[in-house]
Amino acid sequence: MLKKYGSAIFFGSMVGLAGCQTEIEAPPETHSEAVSGPVIFTGVSYEGTNPAFDSLPMDRTAIENPVLTGFYPDPSITKSDDGYYMVHSTFAFFPGLPVFHSEDLVNWTQVGNAIDREGMLDFEGLGMSRGVFAPTIEYHEGTYYILNTCVDCEGNFYLTATDPAGPWSDPVWLPDVGGIDPSVFFDQGKAYVINNDAPVGEPLYEGHRAVWIREVNPETLQSIGDAKVIINGGIDITQEPVWIEGPHIYAKDGWYYLSAAEGGTSVNHSQVILRSRDVMGPYTPGPNNPVLTQRDLPEDRPFPITSAGHADYVQDDEGNWWAVFLAVQPYEGNHYNTGRESFILPVDWSGEWPVILPAGEEIPRHIPSPAGEDMDDGQSARGLSWASDFSDGPGFEWMSLRAPLGDAVSFTEAGLELTATDATVEGLGTPAYLARRIKHRDAEMSLSVDATTLPESGKAGLVVFQNATHWMSLTAREGNDGSIELMLEQANGGEGEIIASATLPETQVGDSLIFLADMSGADIQFSYLSNGEAQTMGPQLDARGLSTQTAGGFIGAVYGPYVEGDPAP
Repeated sequence: MLKKYGSAIFFGSMVGLAGCQTEIEAPPETHSEAVSGPVIFTGVSYEGTNPAFDSLPMDRTAIENPVLTGFYPDPSITKSDDGYYMVHSTFAFFPGLPVFHSEDLVNWTQVGNAIDREGMLDFEGLGMSRGVFAPTIEYHEGTYYILNTCVDCEGNFYLTATDPAGPWSDPVWLPDVGGIDPSVFFDQGKAYVINNDAPVGEPLYEGHRAVWIREVNPETLQSIGDAKVIINGGIDITQEPVWIEGPHIYAKDGWYYLSAAEGGTSVNHSQVILRSRDVMGPYTPGPNNPVLTQRDLPEDRPFPITSAGHADYVQDDEGNWWAVFLAVQPYEGNHYNTGRESFILPVDWSGEWPVILPAGEEIPRHIPSPAGEDMDDGQSARGLSWASDFSDGPGFEWMSLRAPLGDAVSFTEAGLELTATDATVEGLGTPAYLARRIKHRDAEMSLSVDATTLPESGKAGLVVFQNATHWMSLTAREGNDGSIELMLEQANGGEGEIIASATLPETQVGDSLIFLADMSGADIQFSYLSNGEAQTMGPQLDARGLSTQTAGGFIGAVYGPYVEGDPAP
């Protein structure tokens, strides 16, 4: 980060389920007493770059993959009269299920979050990789539907809205639908729910799952028919395929096409296709499965994209088909800190069967945009610069852990005012922490604080977070003599430990203190800026602890301001 000194990055004036890794369990909740007043953060900035694009020329008439960078997994897409809408998993973050809009499949803007009110869902006490798993969005006769699973919090449900920007309805539960990944298919006045669940009888092997279908009331989506298995295990059960999930049905040319993910959400992930003349089956696999995967490519290829799958199809106004899907960009082995990201590719449906990507081909970084649409500056997967003094309010991207922060957070003319709650990032509650996604392999983050508002005990500063047992932070408190005490901490599988500390005399601090984190793949260096002087803080840390390969779970790393109060007596 120090190499950026003097640039705009500084503010000098201011259930182990299907195919999924299990998140490491958090330690018991740690409680804190609130500090006497709010800590005021006066600015935040981010600059991210993706070295995979270094040798590729900028092309404004292309789509760059990923189309949404950072932790936007499990994309689902639908089309209505005013364009395309896409939703994603957020697990135990609040608000949940971000909704994006695009008129051209090239440029995407977040218009809201479907889970945006207290009481819609209860994530209290959940690990960060529980909560809302893969959603499906569909548009039908003027109404938008999101079907989703709340893992460890009541099961499958749906939401409705007439405007995808919201408000969305409260959850309507589907008590007869088990498992995960429900989707809905409307067809000729009827409706069907398709989902992943356990097979009939005892599973034959680890990862043996099934795809089920049932007819539902088209108004209430409640079951009116018996559930039926339409995929048992996967494309070929004799090969013991695992974790068949994320099912969607599409009607085309008198056929019903059933698309599903197979192989688990890690490096063996893939997308398969089947079809039937009857929506209730039986379904026959296509001749060229999988229609999307990266598992057959050399592991040592440069800047790999891996783990591709969990696709959803959409048709544009010209009759062309497109697929959105998740994939990851590891910097080493299966380590990636940005989480599972959203990609897009055209679907070749020139024959009877769709193909997203021929076998053995790498997912392209550039694809031609439909109708030659230009890509906006803010859409580039190769890099992004962003800064705010918090005067623009919370926006849609800021998230808290498990629940809204309520009175603990306020956006004012002075900046972001954040007051400690009775929880910490090491527990399973809602600490005074606001987070944004890290969106690039290499990322520089800064956060400025009004040093006169630092707590006399407790701490406040910048936290880079994966889950309760995998995070790192640079925080500060006011010392007894007016000095500032700095602490660099890291949790890498357990409780946080102090890696380095420093004391700044009052004369060195002034009114503003800036916390900095410079991440480059597996390395992250913290530093601080006080009275115009930059100083590294502690050693370079191992950022692989922020990857799901190390930490478990399904989310990407995030960063943002944090305040913690005194330990309770």
